[in-house]
Amino acid sequence: MKNKLVVLGLLAVIPVLAQQKDVSPHLKSENTALEEVIIQGNRLHIPFSEATRDVQVITQKQIQALPVKSLNEVLTFIGGVDIRQRGPFGTQTDISIDGGTSEQTLVLINGVKMIDSQTAHNMMNIPVPLNAVDRIEIIRGAAARIYGINALTGAVNIVTKKGNTSSVSADAQGGSSFKSKDEGDGSGIYGGGSMALTGIFGTDKQSQLFSVSQSVYNGQRYNSASKNTRIFYNGHYNFNYNNSIQAMAGYANSKFGANGFYAAPGDINSEELVESSIFSLSSKHRWGSFTISPRISNRYGQDDYRYFKDDLSKGRSLHDTNALMLELNSNLKTKIGSFGFGWESRLEKINSSNIGNHKRNNHGAYVEFKTNISDKLYGSVGAYANYNSDFGWQIYPGIDLAYLFNSHWKVSMNLGSGQRIPSFTDLYLDQRPGNIGNALLEPENAWNYETNMQYKKGVTQIKIGYFYRQISDFIDWVRDDSSEPYSPVNLGNNTMQGIYGRLQQRFNLKDKQSIGYQVSYNYLQPSLDTSNNLQSKYVLESLKHQFIAGIHYQTNDFSFQIKNRWLKRELANAYNITDIRLNYQIKSVCLYAEVTNLFDATYQEAGTVPMPSRWFSLGLIYQWKQK
Repeated sequence: MKNKLVVLGLLAVIPVLAQQKDVSPHLKSENTALEEVIIQGNRLHIPFSEATRDVQVITQKQIQALPVKSLNEVLTFIGGVDIRQRGPFGTQTDISIDGGTSEQTLVLINGVKMIDSQTAHNMMNIPVPLNAVDRIEIIRGAAARIYGINALTGAVNIVTKKGNTSSVSADAQGGSSFKSKDEGDGSGIYGGGSMALTGIFGTDKQSQLFSVSQSVYNGQRYNSASKNTRIFYNGHYNFNYNNSIQAMAGYANSKFGANGFYAAPGDINSEELVESSIFSLSSKHRWGSFTISPRISNRYGQDDYRYFKDDLSKGRSLHDTNALMLELNSNLKTKIGSFGFGWESRLEKINSSNIGNHKRNNHGAYVEFKTNISDKLYGSVGAYANYNSDFGWQIYPGIDLAYLFNSHWKVSMNLGSGQRIPSFTDLYLDQRPGNIGNALLEPENAWNYETNMQYKKGVTQIKIGYFYRQISDFIDWVRDDSSEPYSPVNLGNNTMQGIYGRLQQRFNLKDKQSIGYQVSYNYLQPSLDTSNNLQSKYVLESLKHQFIAGIHYQTNDFSFQIKNRWLKRELANAYNITDIRLNYQIKSVCLYAEVTNLFDATYQEAGTVPMPSRWFSLGLIYQWKQK
């Protein structure tokens, strides 16, 4: 608590020191660029400034100033997003939004879904290195109308870089806790590092991005070493104004000690190897006011879990999954507004040692209409119809509205629905005596209601909001007592309501200095309407309070950022984490230093896995851009 009070005290004195009247040209251009960002939903692309839902965007420039080593860590600083890492440094991570489960959040890369039909534990095993990211878009609330199935509580879309000029970015870093390794885990101290290289070959007609990265850490406690490799390509070619083609391919390989991940304390010597690959080919064609965009994509994954890493004859689980996706998106601009409509199919299969061999198909169709009702009132309405070969038909409507009181004040309201299809693990897992699936599960269905108000003027941005979500046939892994295995059931109706608020300001000081701060707070109140009196995995992890604050200071080529996170879960102790990053720019080279978990807090994000103690890092970024 003392750490949090220190940060709050610093935030309180900033407005006194600042001079609001002189806004730097750098700040103006950054805000203007963000307002012009196009939110890349697969239905209708919407400018950020015209968003009718709560959408948060974090840019590459903001990412570079954060004390982070992976995409997972970037998301820990986003209000409403809950990151539960079983291992640090970009290893396995569960992601959820507004108190949902990891299965209820959808992750995309350039609009391509990363759904893993085996388990959401592998959804963030993606091939995109951090320095290949242009921005991350986070949309909250049930979003089936926008993204289809499994966007029950929200979606995270990772958009990679492209450009019409050539550039190169290289990032190398190393770090350590400077603590001696545990007995039986080798000798020396815990530490490691990473390297990433991203290049773009760009001209007026094309943009070809290629990126590769690798991180190697010998762990932060017994049997927690990790090695992560990422290879990624994204290409765009414009034949002319009306016709273009895009291709994307990537491969990710992660190997890590899984001590305490699933079955502590017996899994102290377990290990997991996870591979995934993606491929996507799409094109866009315009005929006057009509645009059509077909796309074919594929995601393959392999998960090899070894309960005894030195004895593969027992306790080994091997899963191969594949999802082939076919899409046809289109839109038509008319005098009364824009219409979006299309179709998508998803063909899934799994071959597994303890889940079995299964197949299922999912088909969905959508229609959407976006219009300006008046100069001050605009919005969109639509519906998504889904057919699953195991669960049949369902329709998910939704509506979004926004009203501009004036150039500074905007109020938005939306009503949406969504569905989450049970994973193959939910349905068929047979991991006796640990976890057993339930083939009788039904899909989760949700209705989400939200309203928020936004104020923007000069260097000040404020947003406050309230949401109410009800999930019917809510799925949770439960058991009668600690002697029984966990098994998923449709537990009942899960209701979640919450409030959130965000404030940010940035000011110019004297002598080319600037200072800014950001504060966000989220409060969640869940309730579960069920007649069962069972032990639940979900309730233990559900987020209740989330407070994030940060200060950023810059003078000439030096910048400094401190970030603080205070989190409280339903049935766990609160914890407070403070991270710091220093950047110093020398022409094309940026030298940086980080300290994460500055006050050496003891905390866990998932299961029984303790997160790293205080960690020190040094790094260098080289950037070259064709003039």
